[in-house]
Amino acid sequence: MWAYESVFYQIYPLGLCGAPFENDGVQEHRILRVLDFIDHIEKLGCNAVYFSPLFESDTHGYNTRDYYRVDTRLGTNEDFKRVCDALHTKGIKVILDGVFNHVGRGFFAFRDVLEKRWDSQYKDWFHINFDGNSNYNDGLWYEGWEGNYDLVKLNLKNEDVVQHIFGAVKSWVQEFDIDGLRLDVAYCLDRDFLRRLRSFTDTLKSEFFLVGEILGGDYKTIMSDEMCHSATNYECYKGLHSAFNSMNLFEIIHSLLRQFGPENWTLYRGKHLLSFVDNHDVTRVASILKKPEHLKLIYTLMYGMPGIPIIYYGSEWGVKGEKKDGDPSLRPAFEKPEWNELTDHIAALSKAEKGSKALMYGDFKSLVLTNRQCIFEREFEDSRVMVAINADENEYRADFNARAGRARDLITGETVDFGGGLRIPPYKGMILEPY
Repeated sequence: MWAYESVFYQIYPLGLCGAPFENDGVQEHRILRVLDFIDHIEKLGCNAVYFSPLFESDTHGYNTRDYYRVDTRLGTNEDFKRVCDALHTKGIKVILDGVFNHVGRGFFAFRDVLEKRWDSQYKDWFHINFDGNSNYNDGLWYEGWEGNYDLVKLNLKNEDVVQHIFGAVKSWVQEFDIDGLRLDVAYCLDRDFLRRLRSFTDTLKSEFFLVGEILGGDYKTIMSDEMCHSATNYECYKGLHSAFNSMNLFEIIHSLLRQFGPENWTLYRGKHLLSFVDNHDVTRVASILKKPEHLKLIYTLMYGMPGIPIIYYGSEWGVKGEKKDGDPSLRPAFEKPEWNELTDHIAALSKAEKGSKALMYGDFKSLVLTNRQCIFEREFEDSRVMVAINADENEYRADFNARAGRARDLITGETVDFGGGLRIPPYKGMILEPY
């Protein structure tokens, strides 16, 4: 699967392109701004782009009005096809957000229900009680996603709903040549629907990739050979920044051992979860880390651990944003990308990731672990790397059985001699390939 050998880049298009929050119905060709980011994405080493919602919606993209039409605030389907063609020309895959659990109140079928009530042919597309009332005083009750009534839950057991969604997905493949979907709130989706979606997309395109959003619990409830290929690794998202902020690397390493370690009870060994340090729903990593010296280190650890790395637009040059200030603060507009020392570091990590079978497919073994330092090993067939992290302000010397005395740091290209013990400078991360 191509996705297992990729580095992803996430764009929230309504934010990046500076669209107004409310859908004003005014068509602007804002999505073309992405064209100015493609060389940057390629230079960063990302070979897949995940677009958060970009189809016609009421406000933020997740309250869909029309699955078949690019949001008026972003432009036209032809505009987005131009963007997809430019990405594909560079060898960059395109992943779209599949928001199939719910739609917006502006969705055509729901508007028809509000108008015609019992006489609407779409009344069974939703979970409706005509004897109740809604927060919007509609004179009927309907199920909203987790109590959010601007998000009208779809009835995914209704065949007409399923076929409407499948028709949209097929049109995205035919029109934009997309390569996969990130399934919004996949943990809420009907499992039979998930299986049908996987079976359907398998017929549309070879190695069509499905990754599901799941916040907790057992990721295997949505990830299997019959459902999603991958899932969002929220456990390690939390563990990554918490481990650095508490100066307790045991937290993240124990999570990784639980998920990918050598024991028989390991949960996800051999699976490829989506690894991230931030996204459009959470505080930016540059804002959540207590020490700026840990910023490069958290990315080194994220790339070094098992999983598919994904970078959220702007975070590669250290943009800040806090969840408490509202979602718009996490989804800002940029005219053009920036490049600095952090971006250089992430680009080097991307190169290392895509050049190492051990980083893409290797198992996970902890070699050295203290509160402030860790060294772990990834090995696959004849490829082996050791990831070393020193989160402390002082140099650290590690003595362990390394099975070799010299290695190349895949981040810097430098040769490292550790025959007499590995010396790790303060606030330093290394990905070492022994030879």
